[in-house]
Amino acid sequence: MSALLRLSALVDSFNELIGKLIRWLVLAAVLISAGNAIIRKIFNISSNAWLEIQWYLFAAVFLLGAGYAFLRNVHVRIDFVSSKLSKRTNAIIDSLGIVVFLIPLCLIMINLSWPLFTNAWHSGEMSQNAGGLIRWPAYLLMPLGFAILLAQAVSELIKRIAFLRGHIPEPISVESGKSDEELLAEELAAEAERHQQAIAVHDRAAKLNGDK
Repeated sequence: MSALLRLSALVDSFNELIGKLIRWLVLAAVLISAGNAIIRKIFNISSNAWLEIQWYLFAAVFLLGAGYAFLRNVHVRIDFVSSKLSKRTNAIIDSLGIVVFLIPLCLIMINLSWPLFTNAWHSGEMSQNAGGLIRWPAYLLMPLGFAILLAQAVSELIKRIAFLRGHIPEPISVESGKSDEELLAEELAAEAERHQQAIAVHDRAAKLNGDK
């Protein structure tokens, strides 16, 4: 089991690196999109290549980031159900979901998308839009993304089984924290509550002074 846990840790580290790379891809997509829009408005010049590279970058973020999202435990859950279950029960449900659904899905998608990539690679398929990009990098993202997700699925399955067998204390190595939006909303709510309390204290003090 220790060898499998080392393999799991290696996969987790790889997807952490992917997560850091994705941040730069998002920044690149934003800069290209903004630059393309500014140039089009000012100089009335545009290029399908710049538009398509934005699509490639967004596709890379979502496909390559699926494994990272699984690692960070930010995929969709039915929280009002899972929160009422024990960690052991959740680990069993997760394990069944990974084995029955996720791993077969990844294998099917890799099998279906790989020929698309190889055909585009050998044929040199280009975009049908004038000045568009070559297509094989976009096709490659599909099998690559699902292969990364498959590796993370195996890693998560190893951790669930290790937890169920008592080898590790937690079935999830990285707990999902609150998003920046949630933290901001909580901060604004706390500030509003403090403001209301200050108003209430001020009104109470004014009433006391009036009674005197």
